[in-house]
Formats: sequence, structure tokens, C-alpha cells
Amino acid sequence: MSELQARIKQWMRTHSEEGIAFLQRLVQVPSTQGHEAAAQALVAEKLRQMGLEVDVWELDGEALKKHPYFCSSRPDFDNCPNVVGVLRGSGGGKSIILNGHIDVVPEGEREQWSDDPYSGAIRDGRMYGRGVTDMKGGNVSLLLAIQAIQGLGLRLKGDVIFQSVVEEESGGAGTLATVMRGYQADAAIIPEPTNMRIFPKQQGSMWFRVQVKGRAAHGGTRYEGVSAIEKSMLVIRHIQALEERRNARIIDPLYQNTPIPIPINIGVIQGGNWPSSVPDLVRMEGRMGVSPEETIEEAKLEMEQWLERLAEQDPWFKEHAPVLEWFGARWIPGSMEMEHELMHTLAEQYRKVAGAEPVIEASPWGTDGGLLTQAGKTPAIVFGPGVTEVAHYPNEYIELDKVTEAAEIIALTLIQWCGLDETNG
Repeated sequence: MSELQARIKQWMRTHSEEGIAFLQRLVQVPSTQGHEAAAQALVAEKLRQMGLEVDVWELDGEALKKHPYFCSSRPDFDNCPNVVGVLRGSGGGKSIILNGHIDVVPEGEREQWSDDPYSGAIRDGRMYGRGVTDMKGGNVSLLLAIQAIQGLGLRLKGDVIFQSVVEEESGGAGTLATVMRGYQADAAIIPEPTNMRIFPKQQGSMWFRVQVKGRAAHGGTRYEGVSAIEKSMLVIRHIQALEERRNARIIDPLYQNTPIPIPINIGVIQGGNWPSSVPDLVRMEGRMGVSPEETIEEAKLEMEQWLERLAEQDPWFKEHAPVLEWFGARWIPGSMEMEHELMHTLAEQYRKVAGAEPVIEASPWGTDGGLLTQAGKTPAIVFGPGVTEVAHYPNEYIELDKVTEAAEIIALTLIQWCGLDETNG
């Protein structure tokens, strides 16, 4: 262990309780969509205490709507600010964005939680609460990493840009707003809950709606009608065949442990309005995964052309083709080259701290990494301490020792990536 690594580790041991206390405060402030302001105020206060250059602003909905990558169902973003803090380097080093979202999904039925969803309860080395793993724990890892560098009197050459953004859970308007505000860097790390795995690639996804038409009739003479529910079963099987076809093309070894790399999921089905009537309309809604190697538009076109082929299977669809609509949330796919310098740097620091080889895979879900990579021209890695399997679930938790371990890895990565100014620390 190098002297610098030993100093970072000792700093984390001495100050971890402060970081955990701040994480608990964040978790105890609900920050569901439209209610992020109070949590963001805590973040802004922390950044000012750290002496960073702080930028707080509310998203400009009208300007965002004009951007081709914009996606949100919200009419406005009043009282839902982004917060950015910049640790300015001395110059001559590479810059980095540390991006985390403050918004959390709703807690669901509280009866399914052992504690209040926003308790921040701590038991057996874990903290519980909505958003603690997705992804306030990762955000605190970022802050601890910066604080460790400051606390040891180190000065970096490159800038570190910490971003606490809104709207990730609904498509990334917060991160897009940082891009439009001019924030850009040589690379980025997003501490989403990866179980400490490194994700250089992130699949994209988008929501779709399909309307399947039938012909109404009395249930007693149902043979005179055409059931939209029965036709929708054909449509679902056809979509499942498309999923199989698309995934058969993926041979990237980063997906070897993922059973279905880019799923197509039907999440909502609504049809019929009377038990004694043949249903004449079914609406189904779902999510389509998008490979890091394709664009959103390419995936849309394949779905559209595939549904047109239904007429080959059933004559009904020749005159009554399903109506496909793209709506709601959308996440842009992202990808960083395996040989990118930040990949090597992060993996090297992981080995030093964890004493093991990092697991490198592709993300099974969408993140803001695609927006940073494509819209912001800032290649992004996703790596964080949260527990993938409990994100969005009741009794969501994070292992607290992973929060500090991730912070230690990220601190060493920042030093290596941005460069250490030996004349200042």
C-alpha cells in the first residue's frame, strides 16, 4: 500500500461517521419527483461548507423542450433545482464530472416496509430508506472522495465537477440541463447502484404504447365479433419474438452474465369495458431496451417494421394494423471504450483498495451516462456502492462500508486522473 493510499484510508476511517450522518439526513428528506428542493438545499449547503464553487438553478422547461434529447412528462420544473459544485484545479490536468441524481421513485405501499421509508434506520451495517441505494449513497461516496482530497491538503491539477441533478428517474432532464448550461469534462463517473461493478456501457430504453383493434359484439354471439384481447395475445407473442431476435445479435462479453441484455417488457394492459361484450380495443404499454451499439431511432424503426409483419400472420392486421406510439420516459444508450484511460485508472484503484479484480459488465438499465456521453461529449462510467437488487424495492438498503470503500476508490481515481499538483500539497 502506498503512503497516499494509506492516508486516504485513514481519513475515511476517521470521517466515515460524518459521511454516514449526512447520508441519513439526505434519506430522511423525501425527494420524489417535484419535491427535490429540500434535499438539494442540503447538498448545496454541504458544497458551500466544503468551499466549492456552487451553482444552483431551476431547469428551463421551455429551453429543454427544444433539445432533441429532452424527455419528461412534467409541465414545468418550478422549485426543482440542479446543484453543481466545482473543485477548481490548479491547471494542466484532466477534468472529471461526478454526476448523481437526487430524485427517488415513490415509496409504494408503506405496509411493505419494516421501517418508515424515510427513516434512514441503521441496522447490522446497513442503512434503510427510499433512495439510499438509488442513489444517495453513491452521491455521498462522491462527496467523501472530494472531502478526503481536501482534508489531506492535496491540490489537483484538473477540475472536479460534482453534479446533483433532478429528473433522472423520468428520463434525465436534470443532467441534460447541466449539459445545456455548459458543463463538460474529459470524463465522468456516475455512482448508480452497481454492487461495485464497473459499467462502461449502459443500455438505453424507451416507453411505447400499442393499440390493438377488434370488433365489438354481444358476448352471447362472440363469433360475430373480433376480440381485441385475443388479437393482443398474438401481438405480445410477436413482440417476444422481436426481443429474441434482437438479443440473439448481442455477442458482447460484457453481457455474458445478463440473461436478456435488452429486454422488451409489457408492463400495462388495458382492454374491454363489459363482461358480456367482445372487446374492441386493447392498449398495452411497455419498455424497449436499446443496445449501446444502436441509436434510439434505429430501435424505433425495427419495432415499427416488425409490427407491420403481423399482417403476414393474421389477415385481420392487414386492415386493422396495431397503432404504435412512443411516449413518456426515454434513456439514451451510452458507451465508453474499454481501452479508455479512465477505465484503466478506475480498475487499477479498485484493485488497490478491494484487493480483487473488478467485475466489468454492461448496465442492465438506463442511466444518465448516455446523455453525458452523447449530448455532453463526456464519456461516462457507471460505478457505485448501491445494491442493484433492492433499488425501487421496499426495504431498500445500502451497505455502509461499501459507501466508504467506493469513496476511497473514487478519491484515488480523482488523484490519478486529474493529476496531483506537487507544488500545492
